Amino acid sequence: MTKRVFVYEYLSGGGWSDYGDDAAADELLPLGLSMRDAMVADLVRAADCSVSAASCETGNTLPRGAAAVRPLANESAFDFVARQSALHDLVWLVAPETDGLLARFQRTVGNARWMGCSAEAIELTAGKKATLAHLAAHGVQTPLAFAGDASIARWVVKPDDGAGGVATHVHGRHADALDDAARRTEAGASLALEPWIEGEALSLSLLCTAQNAEMLSINRQRISIDPHGRLSFDGVSVDAVGPDDPRRAPLASLARQVARAIPGLRGFAGIDLVWHARRGPVVIEVNPRVTCAYVGLSAALGRNLAAELLADRLHGRVVPDRELARAVA
Repeated sequence: MTKRVFVYEYLSGGGWSDYGDDAAADELLPLGLSMRDAMVADLVRAADCSVSAASCETGNTLPRGAAAVRPLANESAFDFVARQSALHDLVWLVAPETDGLLARFQRTVGNARWMGCSAEAIELTAGKKATLAHLAAHGVQTPLAFAGDASIARWVVKPDDGAGGVATHVHGRHADALDDAARRTEAGASLALEPWIEGEALSLSLLCTAQNAEMLSINRQRISIDPHGRLSFDGVSVDAVGPDDPRRAPLASLARQVARAIPGLRGFAGIDLVWHARRGPVVIEVNPRVTCAYVGLSAALGRNLAAELLADRLHGRVVPDRELARAVA
């Protein structure tokens, strides 16, 4: 039986005007469009699946085979998603965790139609400080383990529930980081101040089921810091660490450890980390949703990840290879 799936990416789906931070929206919108189109392209190749997607651009720029849907005049993002949810069997949604957006969308859609992590997992991982404390309590190495480490030369101040590198500043003196955090807190921001971990910036892409957390890929993050300390996220090299890299086994173990610590992770999720030269992987944050690393990942792996996510969501199982071959044909 054909399943109707609605794909919604917050900024490209109409949330751009409601985001409240034009500069952040401008920075995040191209990333959102690329994620949406990758999700849609995989879904339209999956068996027994019809796809609708929110598209507020001029004209229909969606991959061929998907129907574009748009909010009504003056319809809020949440009312739009609720209306489309009632017309579809499943909803696959991407939104920032900022201000509780992603968790609110999850509760708007409800568990029966939601493709993704639980509301509890989303709410926990939305807060960077809470996530690190939770993971540290479960034996995962985080920047908290570097508090008081004499080797720390820089500190980072960032929104506690931010997305990407928006409003993230790296400071060469702890006193400057404290001053930055104090100024922004006084202005009403909720911030995280952490030791800056030196090393290679990586991310893990995970496919989480009730039985397992499979590490799909190790990705290399491209991050730059300007002379004023402003951090920028410049993209990701997907599946950039080869099969013979000795870090693969410990990182796969780390992925399972994080998933055990946050059992509500389901579907596609990401872990941002830094590989420290002496101490190995240090988890920076967990993303309970599709990330930029989804773009191009199905092609890189020779798998249709959307078909696998659908199969797990509908049947609670991973697609066997022979069925997967039919699903991606």
